[in-house]
Amino acid sequence: MLKGLRVIEIEGLGPAPFAAMMLAELGAEVIVIHRPGKGNAVAGARNLMDRGKRSIILDLKDADDLAVARALIVRADALIEGFRPGVMERLGLGPDAMHSANPRLVYGRITGWGQDGPRAQTAGHDLNYIATSGALWYAGAPGTAPVTPPTLVGDVGGGALYLVAGVLAGLIRVARGGSGCVVDAAIVDGSAHMMALLMSMMPSGNLSMARGQSLLDGPHWSRVYRCRCGGHLSVQCLEPQFYAEFLRRMGLTGDPRFADQHDRAAWPRQSAALEALFLRHPLTHWTEVFAGSEACVAAVLRPDEAAEDPHMQARGVWRCEAGHLAPAPAPRFDGQVREIAPPRERGADSVEIRAELPDQSSRRTRS
Repeated sequence: MLKGLRVIEIEGLGPAPFAAMMLAELGAEVIVIHRPGKGNAVAGARNLMDRGKRSIILDLKDADDLAVARALIVRADALIEGFRPGVMERLGLGPDAMHSANPRLVYGRITGWGQDGPRAQTAGHDLNYIATSGALWYAGAPGTAPVTPPTLVGDVGGGALYLVAGVLAGLIRVARGGSGCVVDAAIVDGSAHMMALLMSMMPSGNLSMARGQSLLDGPHWSRVYRCRCGGHLSVQCLEPQFYAEFLRRMGLTGDPRFADQHDRAAWPRQSAALEALFLRHPLTHWTEVFAGSEACVAAVLRPDEAAEDPHMQARGVWRCEAGHLAPAPAPRFDGQVREIAPPRERGADSVEIRAELPDQSSRRTRS
């Protein structure tokens, strides 16, 4: 889909590499500028998020290597960087400098707090950003601490995916004859924006600022329940026909305790009753009970268990790469099957990439 476009990624953590990986999976040529060394302590030397990319090692504190980085950016369609505000400017690679040399460049920047604001220069991580944006508030039952899947809501959802959307929008504008632009993707912005669906429920009274009192975070029919074996089952039968099917499968049709699906005052009692019922049997029993139904019930699976699920197997959602579990690229496009190259060693393409630059004097390798 993005064949012919070149993206330069400055090595960083989390959301920036994820965004660049997704652009590579969409067909763009992505060159990641790795710093000298063995890689970050979190991902290691061969980072899954480097799949589909070419790699060159450059020390941006070295004048010659900095010139190579600049030459690559000047010839690129897009740039992705995830430094704190001002770092790229101090290197001489900021938007003003790069747009002077390459007016069509889409300059993608991703941070937690954004390029401006009181916290712009403050350290933080995924959990801090979604805590501040409001996106963490509903992630838990009343009386318990909010818990959310690490990196998914902030770094990936509110960060990387918004950066990808911004870069693609910028590329479309350039393709239509417009100029390049700067994409300021802040995780606090994106994770707050992701709450629009929830906030749309407020005028109808289906969203409360109190935890456990909203349409999706309080009902007995929108919960995760523990089974006798220690496994968990997700239940979210919102529509009345699905709720009726859920009660039928549970043997609760006609039970007065569950007659009113939307009685907020009854939700705690209804939840407690279901908790006791689910604890009577192991997860395997309940998956059989709900198999093939439209009760909107599904087992909570570990990633390795998800890879064995028949539906996930049929779609090839999970696969093994270099002996490790990895998700397949998404989304899919009709009539296209694209194999993504596995992560290469850091700097594996350094010689070739340098050779592609017109300035032959910049050719030198760095191990």
